[in-house]
This record gives sequence, structure tokens and C-alpha cells, in this order.
Amino acid sequence: MKKPGLLLSFIPVIILVAIIIVSIFVYKGEITSGPAQIALISAAVTGALIAMMKLKVPWEKLEQGMLENLSNAGVAIFILLMIGALTASWIQSGVVPSLVYYGLELINPSVFLIVIFVFTAVISLMIGSSWTTIGTIGVAMISAGHVLGFHSGWLAGAIISGAYFGDKVSPLSDTTNLASSIAGARLYDHVKYMLITNIPAIIITAVIFTVAGFTIHANSNIDVASQLAAIKGTYHISPWLLLIPFFTIFLIIKKVSPFLTLFLSAVLAAIIACFVQPQIIAQISPFALNDWKTYFYVPVKVISSHVDIAAGNAMLTKLASTNGIAGMLNTIWIILCVTAFGGIMEAAGFIRKITEKMEVLMKNTVSLVSTTIGTCIFCNITLADQYMAIIVPGKMLKKLYEEKGYEGRLLSRSLEDSATVTSVLVPWNTCGVMQSSVLGVPTLVYAPYCFFNIISPIISIICAAIGFRIFKFNKPLMKWHCGISIADRDAKEAAAEAAKISVGRDKKIK
Repeated sequence: MKKPGLLLSFIPVIILVAIIIVSIFVYKGEITSGPAQIALISAAVTGALIAMMKLKVPWEKLEQGMLENLSNAGVAIFILLMIGALTASWIQSGVVPSLVYYGLELINPSVFLIVIFVFTAVISLMIGSSWTTIGTIGVAMISAGHVLGFHSGWLAGAIISGAYFGDKVSPLSDTTNLASSIAGARLYDHVKYMLITNIPAIIITAVIFTVAGFTIHANSNIDVASQLAAIKGTYHISPWLLLIPFFTIFLIIKKVSPFLTLFLSAVLAAIIACFVQPQIIAQISPFALNDWKTYFYVPVKVISSHVDIAAGNAMLTKLASTNGIAGMLNTIWIILCVTAFGGIMEAAGFIRKITEKMEVLMKNTVSLVSTTIGTCIFCNITLADQYMAIIVPGKMLKKLYEEKGYEGRLLSRSLEDSATVTSVLVPWNTCGVMQSSVLGVPTLVYAPYCFFNIISPIISIICAAIGFRIFKFNKPLMKWHCGISIADRDAKEAAAEAAKISVGRDKKIK
């Protein structure tokens, strides 16, 4: 097996970007309905042919790379299916309409953007998942915003910005744990260190959404009172329905797996719909309301497939019509194409070659952090998955950070300030596909309004440029900036662990 050159490694990327650019002009907002998938498959096949013909890489190795990549995406696929089920059941049971109703009734339109930004940030921080926050609370908030007449980009931008801030700084977040472990940083040290860049980013973002709320007026032609009446005329609205979201949050806090949490919440909501929303059930079921078959047919139908509901007006009819799990199949299609492309790029050595060349640029702190951020963004574009965009640069750059005397948390923060937040800005990335599908807003429409996601990498580079809170350890003495040597720290930790084992053994003997 030969090693690829830089130009050869870039060819699949060039093919991908070229087809995507053409597709944007031709298909516009429909890029993820087929064009992005074709672009990914074409780039993957190009990469495979180059690897086999020029580099003599056996197909089995490329196939193994795709399968390994698919195994990493497997959990995301199942969660995505359950989010489709949850969204549909929450709408038909009246949970989302109730949230929309109370939101419209209580929240002043001028502060609506900043409220949903703060709300999604808090929820995401509590549960540690931007996907779950956007797929539940985000769906309700964007529906309420549409009723008020806000632009989809502003609404999705506020929701995504808040959700990704909470996800980044939550100790429960998978990406937070992944970045810290890859870089060799302690979890809570990593979280505290991220606040240095995240607090300025979140303040700037909050100011933007606050100013926007008072200056960018919602559609004045929309009569909120009539919308409220239409919602109440279509659904039974009750604060008791909000116990379902609280049940979901309870399961998440108890660290029940996301798949089980979403499934149980979806089934519960679908069953409750049969008893609480008879007018909706009458439109879904071909059987009589008192027929036992209705209580089986409706939950399965709502969770699994398309449902049309005739509501009080066109806007509410659009909200009430759901697709369940079936609505996520197009998104899963693109994720499968993403795993094929990323797996081939990794197995052929293309990604490694490109990132190796980037190491030449890392001469000082600012170039080191900037190149790390650039590499992560590049991996988000080429590997099309945020986990891969954390793992690949993290593994490759960890040794370089150590050699240059930087603490691991600088690497872990750089990974989070780039790979995590920019993944949702790439239309064919798993995160971009996911959020655009759930919110019903194309990635290229909401991307310019995701201010937190755009600002985070910039703040990170600025902190590196001015040397603010950039800690190093003295390599010859292997001492951290705080004066505790790595050897001493490890020895103390080992001694403490040995003492615990010894105490436990003594207790058992007694």
C-alpha cells in the first residue's frame, strides 16, 4: 500500500465541493433531498478508485473503513428515528400545541428570540444533548415563532445557538466527554477552561438576539389572537400535558439511554393522544372512537408514518401534519452516504496526509490553535460527522501539543470550539442534516444566524493570539503551570487509588 500525495488526497474533496456548489444553484434549499447524497457517493467512489488503482489499497480495507464509520453513526441513526417518533407524538398529543399556545400567550414578541435562546441553552445544559433539545423544545419554539411571523433563519439560529452552547459546557454531553478524553484533559478542567471562550461568545450572541428582537419585527399581518383560537379549536390545551416533557427530562437526568428515553416518551405521548385529543384521533383512525382497534392503530400510525390533520388555518395545518419515523428516512440516507465517504477518506490515508501537511503551519500558539480549528472544520466538511471531526484531529495533534509544552485542555477546547459547533453549519454533515430535518429549515438558511457557532472559533483564536489564559508546562521538568509535576500528580493519584483498594480489601477480610 502506497502513501497518497497531497493533491491526490484532495481530489475526492474537490469532487464533493464541486457537485455541492452546482447543486446549491440548481436545487437551492432541496440540496439534502438527493443532490448531497449523490455528491457524497460520487466523491466516495472517486476516492475508492484512486485508492485501489493508484495506491493499491485493497477494497476490503476500504470496506472495513466504511463499516467502522457506520458503527460510529449507528447510535445516531436510531436516535434520529426516535426523534421523528417523538416529534410526531408530541404534536398529536397536544404537547407541542400547548407549548406554542402558552408561549404565544406569555412571551412578548420583542423578547421571543432571546427567550428561546436562553431556554434552549438551559435545557441543553441540563440534559447534555443539543439533538434532544432541538428535537423536542426546539420544534415547539420554532412552531410558535412561525405563528408570530419570525423568519425561519432567526428562529433556528437562536434555537441552535442556545442548544450548542448548553451541549458544549455540559458535563453530561457526549462531545464534551469525547474531546476531553481524546486530549487527555480532566473533564471538569476542560469544562471550566471552555468558559473562557464561551462566555464572551454567549454574551455577544445574547446581545445580537436581544437587539434583533426589538428591531426585526415579526409579521404584523398575523393576528396572534386568532392563532391562539385556532390552536385551542383544534387541540385540547392543558398544562397537564406538559408533564410529558418533564417525564422526558426526568429520564435524561436519570441517565436513561437517549434511545430508550425518546422511545418511551414517544409511546407515552401517542397513547395519551388517544384519550386527550378525540377530535384529532377521529381524523387519523378509520375505526370508531370506541373501537379497541383505534387505540392500537393511532399510536402506531402517529409514531411510524405520515399523518394529515385539517386544522383551523393553513399554518396550523402544516404544524399538525407529521411524518413520524418515516420523515427521518431521507436524513438516514444521507448519513449512510456520509459514513461511506468518511470511511474511505480515512482508510485510504487521505485525511492523515492532509492534516500532516497542516502541521507545518503550527509555529506558535495562535497558528497551532488556528490550524487545529481549521483542521476540525475541514474534517467536518470532508468526514461529515462531528465525532470524526473531534477524534481524527485530536488523535493526530495530541502528541504535537505535548511536544510544544501545551496542556491537554488547550487541545480539548480547540476541538470543541470548532468541531462541535461548526458541524451543524455543513449541509451534508450528520448534524446539519439532522437539525435541518427536525426544524424544517435548510442548513444554508439558518447557518448565517447561528451566531454562537460562528463566533466560538473566532474567540478561541483571539484568546490564543493575545495569550490569554494559555497554560504551558516546563518540558524538561515536566511541571504544569500551577507547579505540580505530572509525575508527582500521577504518583499521588496512584497512591490514592492503591489506598482505596487496600481499604476495600481490609474491609472484605474483616
